[in-house]
Amino acid sequence: MALPSAPKASRTGIQPGKKTTSLWKNLWSMRSLYLMLLPGIIYYVVYKYVPMYGVLIAFKDYDILSGIVKSPWADPWYKHFQFFFESPYFNQLLTNTFLISFYKTVWGTFLAIFVAVLIHEGRIPWLNRIVQTLSYMPHFLSYVIIYGIAIAFFSETSGLINRLIVENGGSAIPFLSSESYFRSVLVGTDVWKDLGWGAIVYLAAMSSIDSTLYEAARIEGAGRLRRIWHITLPGIRSVIILLLVLKIGSVLDAGFEQIYIMYNVQVYPVADIIDTWVYRVGLEQLNFSLATAVGLFKSVIGLILVYLSNKLARKWGGNLW
Repeated sequence: MALPSAPKASRTGIQPGKKTTSLWKNLWSMRSLYLMLLPGIIYYVVYKYVPMYGVLIAFKDYDILSGIVKSPWADPWYKHFQFFFESPYFNQLLTNTFLISFYKTVWGTFLAIFVAVLIHEGRIPWLNRIVQTLSYMPHFLSYVIIYGIAIAFFSETSGLINRLIVENGGSAIPFLSSESYFRSVLVGTDVWKDLGWGAIVYLAAMSSIDSTLYEAARIEGAGRLRRIWHITLPGIRSVIILLLVLKIGSVLDAGFEQIYIMYNVQVYPVADIIDTWVYRVGLEQLNFSLATAVGLFKSVIGLILVYLSNKLARKWGGNLW
């Protein structure tokens, strides 16, 4: 008569039942933290994951009265994607979106780091606080106000800059209605608006750098520029890469709100991006299927770019996962 075999122990030496009990004990011991996390989880589930069901609209001839389920499927299923890709404006829209987003990312990152270094290296505390406050105040202004400020400075008829040009014998420049200048106005106003806000992140990263490194470099005779180049910038390298990876994921979001408020028909060739075109062609004409198809296209491209940029960032130790 065979004796019953003893239960096999796990590789860790802990019985499965005890492991599950230990897990629940750990969860219960940190219940206050999970309770604080709950509102964030609910937000993402309700507003991020549940609406993903609406992706079906991209593959249907959506009728708002029939609803998502009863609306007929598009024939062929890629009909709305095909309409977007074959649009005569597709290349122009994609080029404008990438260029504007690229310029904003490059100039915004570089100048934010520059301002953060200036504040970090400043030796007068009260002056540092004033500069930091003045630099991030524009972040809280809406683009409607930003556009009003842009008109006050760049208007062809009454703008301050054009008045100075005319009074000195020059000709007024149509900054807001010229294809040659409008992108620069877009990028410049966006960078100015978020300059100080972006610098806060880099300042926080700089504050965590070991101060003994600066003291050792100073003893070795390194000047301020060399300390910035060899200690400060390498010390925030991972933060720079992390923020760049995140921005690359939204490279097709070139700033709908800003461009929609500031652009006009005369600058469509250089300022019309995917989002503004979808708003005019898709939402104003109630073509929700087209708008959803383009949104899905942007999401897929953003996911691919984040994945590729993260793989590239691993070489410099700044990967997200």
